[in-house]
Amino acid sequence: MKNWEFSKVKGTSIVIDDRLSDMMGLVDGGYVYSTLFEYIDKGPKKYELILSMYPQENYRTLTNITMYMQDVPGSSAQAAKFLGERGINILNSISIDGISDTIIIWKMLVDLSFAGEVDILEERFKELKGNNDPSVSLIDHISAKPADIGRVFHTEPAKEKIEVGRGAPVTLKNSKYDLSLEYGDILKGLDGNNVMIVADYASWLISVTFFKNETRLVKIGIDIPDCPGSITQVLNWIAEKNINLISVFSKIKICYQTMMLDLVADFGNSKLSIEETKEAMPIAFEKMNGIYVLTKYEELK
Repeated sequence: MKNWEFSKVKGTSIVIDDRLSDMMGLVDGGYVYSTLFEYIDKGPKKYELILSMYPQENYRTLTNITMYMQDVPGSSAQAAKFLGERGINILNSISIDGISDTIIIWKMLVDLSFAGEVDILEERFKELKGNNDPSVSLIDHISAKPADIGRVFHTEPAKEKIEVGRGAPVTLKNSKYDLSLEYGDILKGLDGNNVMIVADYASWLISVTFFKNETRLVKIGIDIPDCPGSITQVLNWIAEKNINLISVFSKIKICYQTMMLDLVADFGNSKLSIEETKEAMPIAFEKMNGIYVLTKYEELK
């Protein structure tokens, strides 16, 4: 699943795509906690803003739990009761039917503040299951591991980015996050600038990357053969022109025949201009093995 979108700063605000914000639990009227990083290398990124519904001090107790339950009435209620009786607070979660199976898979982010360690939870479940305890009769398996969200915020001077600020909670309004409320002294003059918004499924976070002014982003769509090596041919040609890829997305159109390759590329240090590359790319395709067709080529202005 594609977990990113490209957008622009509008005034002092960024609009969080509904598809991404819904998956990450960022809702209108809710508090959004934030941390701002600055990139110190020579790449295309200038700043990165991490958004979350949870304050940083809670990250050490957040845990990812996946519960596999029988697809029968009452299984979800039994799973919720098992966690609730142990003081485990369910935060963000999603429940889906198992494909070609008779199970329900419930993935959740929980707070283990009062429940102890992950190992203790798993051991207690195995003990009850081994004794055929009716309290877990509809639950087949539990998998738990620390969310490790703190890794996103751990930086060192030698790394490529440094933390420059943490904002007080801001209310999300009309899917917009107002940068000026907490970072107006740092994020200035960004109206119209390109940003990349990424949903981190593993951490339930939203990352907003602000690109440098000299960055030239172009969306490129190519139909390529659905066979080994086809993506390599295209990406090698792009790399030879010193074009930096920001995102790569591929998807089958006709199995074993055609696939779609969507790219967003930075031409800031390219050997060819944006227009020269557009003209040269179809010519290069003719020398590659298979049929390659340029379907989209537009600069993000």
